[in-house]
Amino acid sequence: MDFTLLKEVLASESYGKVADVCDELMLKVAAKGVSFEEEWPYAIHLLGHIYVNDLNSARFLWKSVPASVKDGRPEIAAVWRIGQCLWTRDYAGVYEAVRMFDWSGDVSGLVKAFSESYTKKMFHLLESAYATIRVADTANFLGMSEEDATTYALQQGWSIDPTSEMLTVKKKQVITEQKLDPSKLQRLTEYVFHLEH
Repeated sequence: MDFTLLKEVLASESYGKVADVCDELMLKVAAKGVSFEEEWPYAIHLLGHIYVNDLNSARFLWKSVPASVKDGRPEIAAVWRIGQCLWTRDYAGVYEAVRMFDWSGDVSGLVKAFSESYTKKMFHLLESAYATIRVADTANFLGMSEEDATTYALQQGWSIDPTSEMLTVKKKQVITEQKLDPSKLQRLTEYVFHLEH
């Protein structure tokens, strides 16, 4: 089986493309009637869906993995554990599932990229949802120790009240709309009008 394209995508760290490449390869191989289940890179395929937050596709792929493959390759089950934690919104569990397994070569790079992306996503969610938040809660959402979560938040411009152990969120500056110069607006209107006729 030729996994050249998948290897190129992984080597270039274009992790957002992994699921699509795997889906296409699987369809081509299945259309030829070739048995591929035993050598298919299910862990990478599952992680590809998880990386782009397509949990439904990951779930359906998991259900299609033969039991013999699930039993014979613990890394696939370890990847699915990440998916389960995401599905149930077990934020701390996601990080625990990432840390609990000794990932192999290509899978380890993808897991690391997912973990970093997930931490940023969770941090942005905290930023948009809270004005203040306890250090312990921040640590839980970010899968870090309280000390590491505090350091991370402070690096992002947040502040801390050491007495109450509350972090104050630094909101991102909202970009307001800019008004067009009336003469430029008039020219733009004339141009659009010209294109329509």
